[in-house]
Amino acid sequence: MGLIKLTEPRDMGELALIKSLLDGNGITYVVHNEHVSSLYPGVPLLMCTVMVDESELQRAETLLSKLIPTNGEETDGLA
Repeated sequence: MGLIKLTEPRDMGELALIKSLLDGNGITYVVHNEHVSSLYPGVPLLMCTVMVDESELQRAETLLSKLIPTNGEETDGLA
């Protein structure tokens, strides 16, 4: 089993929220390029990608589905 892309957070706050949610639910993840923005001060998060194991993808997507809007949709005032 390999890692697969879960999401690309828009900013550091969203990344922190995603990491907390995954940690709290025991889902192992890897964040590619998490610290790239520290190399370029003043530049927002640069192409950061949260990866999870294929076997955890559906569970992780379900957890994030109510948290992060997709395709411009708003979710219960959390957008």
